[in-house]
Amino acid sequence: MKTPRLPIALQLAVMRSLRDKLALANQKLDRNYPEPKLVYQQRGTAAGTAWLAKYEIRLNPILLRENEQAFIDEVVPHELAHLLVWKHFGRVAPHGKEWKWMMESVLGVPARRTHQFELESVQRNTFPYHCKCQQHQLTLRRHNRVLRGETVYRCVHCGEALIAGSTN
Repeated sequence: MKTPRLPIALQLAVMRSLRDKLALANQKLDRNYPEPKLVYQQRGTAAGTAWLAKYEIRLNPILLRENEQAFIDEVVPHELAHLLVWKHFGRVAPHGKEWKWMMESVLGVPARRTHQFELESVQRNTFPYHCKCQQHQLTLRRHNRVLRGETVYRCVHCGEALIAGSTN
């Protein structure tokens, strides 16, 4: 799917959310953290990523367009929290106690690690794999790594190695 052009009003709403949450954090933390760079280049099923060294937030324009308000309310503060935690505490666990504290106590947003957006429009081709307990779908990149013998993926539930093909 081609990346949709984002309406200016939507981009402004994202920027307003980012600036409001940053101002709130700066006030509560008694700091003056700068505004991060904001780009709309995230691809795949991730709604956004925080690039610590670049002090940059990358947002998925397709998921933003499809989930406007929920995206603004959840994803923008989620990624901002990663950058603020990095500035405030240094390198720590990505969704650890510091990030949870930043989300809930400082930014006033529930600390959810993953979004709940519909992904049909951004999912790529997947390949069926199975273990003892369930069916799995691997991305093309992971499937190719298995084919080249570079890795073995295991089920997080039963611990068994994933085997190509469906169980049917």
